[in-house]
Amino acid sequence: MSDADPADASPATDRDYAEWLDAFADGGGFALVCPDGHGSLPPRRVCAECGSTDLSREPLDEMGTVETYSVVHVPSPRFADDAPYATAVVDFGPTRLTGIVRDGGADGDAPAVEIGDAVAVDVGERVTDGERLVVFRPAGES
Repeated sequence: MSDADPADASPATDRDYAEWLDAFADGGGFALVCPDGHGSLPPRRVCAECGSTDLSREPLDEMGTVETYSVVHVPSPRFADDAPYATAVVDFGPTRLTGIVRDGGADGDAPAVEIGDAVAVDVGERVTDGERLVVFRPAGES
């Protein structure tokens, strides 16, 4: 039996994403930004807009703006116990993030979210299986 850390055996993309979530959980969320200002997220190694490989870590704004959202009432099995939930695409400057909206409402109610709402990004867990994911909370909510 090996004493190796199981995380070391995961594909690089999984490790990069886990490190990115850790950065958000620790208050240091970032995007990968090329010299032309195009943003992307790990594990990307090349700018999808211009092809540059010169990517730097740039801090993301603490608040973003909801660009679009969808309320899910019939979930996939991985989100079975989370429904209803809202998935939102939020503009954070150089990049957009997709995540689940959590607004502190009553269990069983879909979160209240509108296009243009200001939200903060956080790391949360799926109710169904405890896996970490990107979560948005309304501005001013802790």
